[in-house]
Amino acid sequence: MMQSKSLPFNRVICQALLLVILPLSGCARDRHASEISCTNSPTPCFSGVANVSLETSRGNVLLRIDGVNAPITAGNFLDLVRRGVYNNTVFHRVVKSPVPFVVQGGDPLSADPKVPISAYGTGQFIDAKTGEARLIPLEFRVKPSKKLIYGHEISTPGSSHKPLLAHDRGSVAMARSADPNSASAQFYIALEALPELDGHYAVFGRVVRGMEVVDGLQQGDRIVKASLLPN
Repeated sequence: MMQSKSLPFNRVICQALLLVILPLSGCARDRHASEISCTNSPTPCFSGVANVSLETSRGNVLLRIDGVNAPITAGNFLDLVRRGVYNNTVFHRVVKSPVPFVVQGGDPLSADPKVPISAYGTGQFIDAKTGEARLIPLEFRVKPSKKLIYGHEISTPGSSHKPLLAHDRGSVAMARSADPNSASAQFYIALEALPELDGHYAVFGRVVRGMEVVDGLQQGDRIVKASLLPN
């Protein structure tokens, strides 16, 4: 059991994971959660399983993306991979001390050499067709019903409302601002099991090879190229 003296640290770190809150645009946050599904999602949806290779400046990492249990979140990520959005982006937040926490990256701004380092972590994917940020809703498939729920956090995940995709070591999840429906492009990889994040951030995949590379990543390292692999 976690000792009570460690809780303030976890709370501070969880807040540090949030993106800088920016003016939000797009339709994800404006739609009622009960209306959201793959059939009417304005963003790409993916209902299968896919493999993504991250070629980093430290080595290669293989991700397994789970669109069965996170179809909108997975669809958004895979679409950004196909577009090359993650190529040359920076791992701008690496938290390993005092205990291993996360490696976070994928900010499209960090691929632009004209953008100052101080701005890394504030960017979103801007859709060229609309000129607006693409935002996706918070998404969980929960036990035991296996129902997909959208748009709100699960404050006390229990046996009746526990996300099927948990924050295990190597899990891949979307970073966001304080608005649950503000995830865009940035993602993080859990360096250890982080059950305190379950129900608050959407897990959509996991590292299946190269976790030793993830463990070795340092702030400022880059994703040289992200590629969708054939199944």
